[in-house]
Amino acid sequence: MIYTLTMNPSLDYLMDVPQLQVGAINRSQDEQTLVGGKGINVSLLVSRLGLPTCALGYIAGFTGQEIVRQLDAYQCPHQFITLDKGFSRINVKVAGQTETAINGNGPIITEEDLNQLLTHIKSLTAEDTLILSGSIPSSLPKTLYASLAAISQEKGVKLIVDATGQLLQDTLPYGPFLIKPNDEELAELSGQPCQTQESILSAAQALQKQGAQNILVSRGNKGAILITKDGGIFSMGVPKGQLVSSVGAGDSMVAGFITGYYLSHGDWKTALQYGTAAGAATAFTAHIATKEQFHNLLSIVQKDLS
Repeated sequence: MIYTLTMNPSLDYLMDVPQLQVGAINRSQDEQTLVGGKGINVSLLVSRLGLPTCALGYIAGFTGQEIVRQLDAYQCPHQFITLDKGFSRINVKVAGQTETAINGNGPIITEEDLNQLLTHIKSLTAEDTLILSGSIPSSLPKTLYASLAAISQEKGVKLIVDATGQLLQDTLPYGPFLIKPNDEELAELSGQPCQTQESILSAAQALQKQGAQNILVSRGNKGAILITKDGGIFSMGVPKGQLVSSVGAGDSMVAGFITGYYLSHGDWKTALQYGTAAGAATAFTAHIATKEQFHNLLSIVQKDLS
């Protein structure tokens, strides 16, 4: 089972405002309210691509109920912990000449709530994969991801971390199977500039020495580079298309990558092809890509970018 953890799920209120003016009254041309959160995005696409998955995390209030309703409508399995107080956050995403986002805080998570989650994570086995995505609420200890990484190591769970800064850094001693920084995040973690492939490889190898097994570096319209634990280096560009929204593209890359990895029984090239196609497919649509959108791009990736 591929478990994803979203500590602070959201409803994303998407607004199309072509000419956003700060300090003035703006009117949107279109609105959507969609379930959001990095781990949830991963589970949505993994589910659509046919692998077993389950979204974990916390929900609260009327917004939490809507998150569950939408995931049920998408037939995406979940096992959320329901909090007694507060409500799941609402994030406002404004699409115009540039993308603007205002993210809510979300509910407070108590020690009792956290212990309930830890008990669940401790029940995972070596047959499972756990994906830690995004930030954590301010009410939780900053060492949370390190604690979850330690549990994963003890249980033999395959751990994937898509986070930034110290949250990611603290998991490295526990040997995560895969981390997915972008080139800017890689530079911050390694303390090295990451503007060329050579500098990216050097920075990634420095993180491998700290414990990361495999590193998938997303580079936006420059594609992606995969550095594997056995010294393999794979790079791939991106298919042509019209960017609609970058929201969820990185999460979709993670979803596609792990799906391709398992379907190919561990072939790195296939995993990177799946990740590239999935990330691009979501970038070219308003929400997480459909199965059809993914496969349309996968055929292009396998033919033109291999």
